[in-house]
Amino acid sequence: MNSAYLTPVFIRLKLSLLRNGLRQSSGRRAAYIASIVVTLLFAALQLIGLIALRGNDHAESVVVLLTAVLALGWAVMPLFFPSGDETLDPTRLVMLPLRPGPLVRALLAASLVGIGPLFTLCLTVGSAIALSHGAVALLVSVVAVPLTLLVCVALARAVAAANIRLLTSRKGRDLALLSGLVIAVGIQVVNFGAQRLGHAGGLSALDPVAGIVRWLPPASAIGAVDSASEGSYAPAVGQLGLSAAALLLVLRSWQRSLTKLMTTPDGSTLAAASEPTRKESTTGFHRLLPEGRTSTVMQRSLRYVWRDPKTKAAWVTALAIGLIVPLFNALQGTGSIYFACFAAGMLGIQMYNQFGQDTSAFWMVALTISSTRDAYVELRARALALLVITLPYTALVTVLTAAVLGDWQALPEVVGLSFALLGAMLATGAVASARFPYSIPQDSAYKNVAPGQGGLAWISIFGGMISAALLCAPVIALTIWLHAANAQSALWLLLPGGTAYGLLIGWAGVRVAAPQTAGRLPEILAAVSKG
Repeated sequence: MNSAYLTPVFIRLKLSLLRNGLRQSSGRRAAYIASIVVTLLFAALQLIGLIALRGNDHAESVVVLLTAVLALGWAVMPLFFPSGDETLDPTRLVMLPLRPGPLVRALLAASLVGIGPLFTLCLTVGSAIALSHGAVALLVSVVAVPLTLLVCVALARAVAAANIRLLTSRKGRDLALLSGLVIAVGIQVVNFGAQRLGHAGGLSALDPVAGIVRWLPPASAIGAVDSASEGSYAPAVGQLGLSAAALLLVLRSWQRSLTKLMTTPDGSTLAAASEPTRKESTTGFHRLLPEGRTSTVMQRSLRYVWRDPKTKAAWVTALAIGLIVPLFNALQGTGSIYFACFAAGMLGIQMYNQFGQDTSAFWMVALTISSTRDAYVELRARALALLVITLPYTALVTVLTAAVLGDWQALPEVVGLSFALLGAMLATGAVASARFPYSIPQDSAYKNVAPGQGGLAWISIFGGMISAALLCAPVIALTIWLHAANAQSALWLLLPGGTAYGLLIGWAGVRVAAPQTAGRLPEILAAVSKG
């Protein structure tokens, strides 16, 4: 099919996918409309802020670095948070009689339809306005703005096409766990850099880095606008040429990836299929577990953490953020030892949607639950499996934070607070798993919630977190009272008191959730099998 006819077809297809997706449920439609409103509002504020930089001595440094960060986000975020955009998966088109060249052009045009490209367009337009002075610079902006947008979008699609087989294979999806670590570290690095920037004399500290980045595509296209404003026309042409060359290289790489996808079989699972089955070990750690159903459930839960890519990714993200947030703040000298409680909060989230982690295989678990007692043992064992990891990890993070800050006196009370918070989150997580289960799709490396169940996920996690904070109120109030009364010698009592309270509230939550789980098995099974 000729690209002149193919491009309009793909644009209409993209619009149809968006329209049909919104028709699935009113909740999804409301969420999409809300996301559009928030994105447009944020983009408008960014646009106004960039325009306000016009005439500032350091405007070029700010907008050039902003463009570079924006391009980096386009390159990596579609692999981590594609928001269920199935057009990222070109393997769905391999059976169609299409040539890679026209297909690249059609997909590129269709990719320009969406919230992300609109947001990027607003930022690039604002960046160009902030730097353009004179008629020549305005003409350069007319070229630089669409060129920057095309490089960003093409880069995202090229990276996705090059890695789609890796990410959709079972072993390849296992690499997605690194995304949580990368994002957690990246957020803290940005935070650390912003604070250092404030101590380094303001925006002038950006000038040396911006001087290099302005020659890196696609930031070089925005840098060309500044060069043209200063009368440096030859460098402006060179910077535009660099971005144009980068666009051609990205499109060529994208086309090669599509050609490979369309002409080679998917052998990502051949090696796995040929591997001999290994006999499961029943020695070592497994011998320490209680006998019966408790041991079986705990082993199953811990194997999910180790083997299931999505479960492992969630755990790695929680472990990384739970350690990085308190330590980075402590290293910056702005943190508090109480930040260590963040680790307990991040790990406690793993108790939510316990049955959704089983996906459609939950029916085998459901067959073994015939009474409230069975449900209680099931939930208790899952909570114990989490405690095997969370208890020592929470204590370790608190000790490291205390060591960095040198605040050893507050260590017992913070450990007690963390254990109380962990117990509260186990309690609310057990109830949320029974009341608000949702499916985690396994046929896509990108989706973590089935379409139409986003509201359930929000209620389960955020509602449970708020409830856990309320359940911890007695321990928090006791801590505040002891400090207000200057009873420093009694603060150590928070360690055994918080630990005992956490165990009690966690046990109570499991007891409350057990009859709800036993009575709602058909509803839970239907919810977790939806995706």
